[in-house]
Amino acid sequence: MRRRSDAADSAPCLPINDDCWPSEISDMRNGFAGTMNSYRTMALHPALLRAWAPLRRHVVKDNALGPTRSELVVLRAAYRLRSDYEWKHHVSRARAIGFSDERIRAMCGTPDGEDGLIARAVDALFDERRLPSALEAELSAAIGRRAVFDLIATVGFYSTLGYLVMTYDTPFDEAIAIELAARPLSPPVEDACTSDEGLRKYCCSDGEDVAGYLRD
Repeated sequence: MRRRSDAADSAPCLPINDDCWPSEISDMRNGFAGTMNSYRTMALHPALLRAWAPLRRHVVKDNALGPTRSELVVLRAAYRLRSDYEWKHHVSRARAIGFSDERIRAMCGTPDGEDGLIARAVDALFDERRLPSALEAELSAAIGRRAVFDLIATVGFYSTLGYLVMTYDTPFDEAIAIELAARPLSPPVEDACTSDEGLRKYCCSDGEDVAGYLRD
C-alpha cells in the first residue's frame, strides 16, 4: 500500500465538496451534512458522520431544553471553547429565533436570571467536569431534570464539534461570513468579559458605541 507523503499527512482537512463526497454516505449529502462546513469536514470520516446523525437529531432538534435555552447553552460553550466557528454560527441562529445582540453579548459575561443559571452550569462543566449537587438541584428545579441531562449532552456535543473545527481550521460557511461581516458581533475570548475594557474589545460590534450597554 502506498503511503502518503509527509506533506499530504500535514495538509489541512478541508470540507469535502460535492464531487468528492463519499459514496457510503451519499444519502446524507442533501440533508444537514451537506449544509455546513463542520459536517463536510466530519464527512472525511463517513462512519463517524453516520453515527453522529441520530445524536445530532436529539441534541439539536428533540432536546428537552427548547430552542432558546439550547442556544444559550451553545453560546456559552462556544465562548468557553473560544471557537470562532461555533460562536458566529450560533450568533446567527440566536438572532434568527429572536435574541437581541445585547442578550447574546451577555452570555460572555454574567447574565441575570435563568440565562445566568445556564451560564453557571456550562462553566461548571468546563471548570469542574461536573455539576455540583447544589447547582444541579437549582437547575433541575428551574428547567427539569431531563433538560439538565440535555444541557450536559449539548455541551459535550458542541465541544466535540468545536475541537474538530478548531483542529482543522474549518472555514465559516459563506452565508454566516456575509451576515457577520454586515452585522459583526465579535467572537469570544477567554476571560474577555470580566471588565468594561473586555466588553469593549471582545463582546461588542466593531465600531459600536457601548457606553449604554456598559451602564445597563
